[in-house]
Amino acid sequence: MKNFSKAIIAVAVVVLGSTNISFAQASATASCAATIITPISISKTVDMNFGNIAVSASTSGTVVLSTSSSRTTGGAGGVTLPSTNGTVTSAEFTVSGEASYTYAITLPSTATLSDGSSHTMTVGSFTSNPSSTGTLSSGGTQTLKLGATLSVSAAQAAGTYTNSTGVPVTVNYN
Repeated sequence: MKNFSKAIIAVAVVVLGSTNISFAQASATASCAATIITPISISKTVDMNFGNIAVSASTSGTVVLSTSSSRTTGGAGGVTLPSTNGTVTSAEFTVSGEASYTYAITLPSTATLSDGSSHTMTVGSFTSNPSSTGTLSSGGTQTLKLGATLSVSAAQAAGTYTNSTGVPVTVNYN
């Protein structure tokens, strides 16, 4: 009987020793999700126009167009703004996207206007309203206005000057 008990104990040790029972492990799972938001977009609604400008024969000058479509002369003269304004408008864009999101605004550094011949003028010092960051409304839109400064040479040739490539304004979600 003594040998039989030893044999049962030996078998039990071998069986229990080879069984890999672990009570220290646990597991869980998590779900995975993603939300695709409305892409941000920008579309031009109004073109920029500095209006009618009179130039000096001997002095260059600038015309500053604000984001509210008002204009002033800058610097040391060289240009005057006649009472017959012509069309004076700041550029206007509609930014659309995800409601209440903020976005960054990137303005161009310069643009060139040409009369279609060999005469040009430079537009620079662009400003926007809102300035560097905008916030889309609860409806997902915002109006962005663009102003700039036009540099006019002394004795600038008469004519209508345009920009054939446009003035790029870039918006990106923050």
